Amino acid sequence: MRFRHTDGTTVHLAYCSNVHQAEDLDGVIAQLASHAEPVRESLGADLLGIGLWLARDVVTELSARPDAVHRLRTELTARGLETVTLNAFPYGGFHREVVKKDVYLPDWTDPARLHYTVDCARVLAGLLPDDARRGSVSTLPLAWRTPWPPAARDTARRALDQLAAELAELERDTGRMIRVGFEPEPGCVVENTVQAARELGGLDPERLGICLDTCHLAVQFEEPAQALRRLADADLPVVKVQASSALQADDPADPAARRALARFAEPRFLHQTRTAPGGAVTGVDDLPDALAGGLDPASAWRVHFHAPLHAEPEPPLRTTAAELTTALGELLGGPHAVCDHVEVETYTWSVLPEHLRPHDRSGLVVGLAAELAWTRDRFEELGLLPQSLTRKETVS
Repeated sequence: MRFRHTDGTTVHLAYCSNVHQAEDLDGVIAQLASHAEPVRESLGADLLGIGLWLARDVVTELSARPDAVHRLRTELTARGLETVTLNAFPYGGFHREVVKKDVYLPDWTDPARLHYTVDCARVLAGLLPDDARRGSVSTLPLAWRTPWPPAARDTARRALDQLAAELAELERDTGRMIRVGFEPEPGCVVENTVQAARELGGLDPERLGICLDTCHLAVQFEEPAQALRRLADADLPVVKVQASSALQADDPADPAARRALARFAEPRFLHQTRTAPGGAVTGVDDLPDALAGGLDPASAWRVHFHAPLHAEPEPPLRTTAAELTTALGELLGGPHAVCDHVEVETYTWSVLPEHLRPHDRSGLVVGLAAELAWTRDRFEELGLLPQSLTRKETVS
């Protein structure tokens, strides 16, 4: 979906396809028909954005075959869909039984990460709608925090300089600008905007910046206005926003809260957990560690569990939807749009507690549409106006 900001900026709203399991091109195309198009129809939208996650094997095929990129773009257009952003954080295997810290591999010390990201940018240049101002690709915040010796930092920095050079070359060759955003995440080398300014400051601001995930922002107890000022001071543009909510227990010492939290402790994904007594953020790497006594229960816990945007869990738990609303206000509620690519990224539908998760395709479609409708409503409350496009205008 597209919206017009009061400053004239077109703001693109999409949902991220990493919620789907496909890791081959036929599977990616099939999910457009089985999920994305029905979501668009449920919303009554002329055009729906989909932030594609393309695993390494898919990108390899698309990079080698221009006809395959054309096929994918044709399928998007025919179904009233568009892609202006890719999620290139997971490299592959994102729906294995156990993912956990493997999602951070390869990291930015490994040439494979650079090659994958550049290939994603090239594919995206071929998928962008003709009238899109630019594209964005999100990636991991360098690496998991350990080990991270000085030599690793130097190696990663050289890779980022090479990335900027290749993005500039891509723009010269295709006329399409693609920017890459590094996504601060709890537990990583860059887990908050303070570390982003320190580790990523000085990069090419025309092509490299930040992917701001609002779940991660909340888990780190960062105040959105301060975080955005910090990024601006470091000349780090917000390339992309992932609209997401964390899970919160206001009183984690409450037995009812602990029982409720335990239902979200699942084996596939990492659920970093943080608390901030007196403003000092401390935490553990996974929710089971916190429940086992690794985290002080004297003040609220926030859990890196991407909760559906439109629905609160059963009390005494809640989500950080209010913090997400505040962040959207800071990003889009002022006289100028801070960012023009917003992607709803709730990839955890399949690992929600049994009574909350959808059990078939139609249930997931309903949930994804509800999240996008919730976000659309927040946009409109901020004064953004939906842009209605005819099908003819969407065809390249």
